[in-house]
Amino acid sequence: MTDDADRPNLTSHTRQADWRRANPAKYSAHLAVQKALASGRLKRLTCEICGSAKVDAHHDSYDRPLEVRWLCRSHHVRLHTCGEDMFPIRGRGAS
Repeated sequence: MTDDADRPNLTSHTRQADWRRANPAKYSAHLAVQKALASGRLKRLTCEICGSAKVDAHHDSYDRPLEVRWLCRSHHVRLHTCGEDMFPIRGRGAS
């Protein structure tokens, strides 16, 4: 998890800053992914559903910030809209 020294000072009251204050675990996980991608510790893969190269990192658990699923925006939104059963984690769930 990213420590407080790595977080920017959130003194503004924009929608984005308000979200960050309301969701510290999610924000820390997002920062950890950005930092790991920049350092080469984490590699962006293609969407696990359709193979698209333009992807978002999806966290199944914010307690493990560098364990992400790579999903294109369309599949990422569908997963959040329809639930985790929509695209089960490979090796777990539906057979």
